[in-house]
Amino acid sequence: MHLGGTKEPIFADITLGNPLREDLPPMNVRALADTGAVTLYIPQDMADQLQLEAETVREMRAADGSIASVPYMGPIEVSFGTRGCYVGALVLGDEVQLGSIPMEDMDLIVNPSRREVTVDPASPDRPRARA
Repeated sequence: MHLGGTKEPIFADITLGNPLREDLPPMNVRALADTGAVTLYIPQDMADQLQLEAETVREMRAADGSIASVPYMGPIEVSFGTRGCYVGALVLGDEVQLGSIPMEDMDLIVNPSRREVTVDPASPDRPRARA
């Protein structure tokens, strides 16, 4: 009998857009909800499609301890249902990862028992900021 929990990934359906280029259609994407990540991570092809501009280069420490310099681009409008926020993103990898800053900004929670990302039930009508 297996009693240990599995670490199956949890995904969120989000929309990414470039608020400086309203002529470009937003992109609906499936993002890995990564509470261990801080920010938003997007692949280079999405940054190209959204025509984002590199703000700077940032150093990032990977899980294996290695350090890489990656482009930081933005602004990006992130939407989850009726909630949204504006963030920058590190351009890395081949999938979208939704980190803790945009999730906190939109007042979202990861519900591990239901394997989903939802709005905080304590504030169902609009995001609530914590100070």
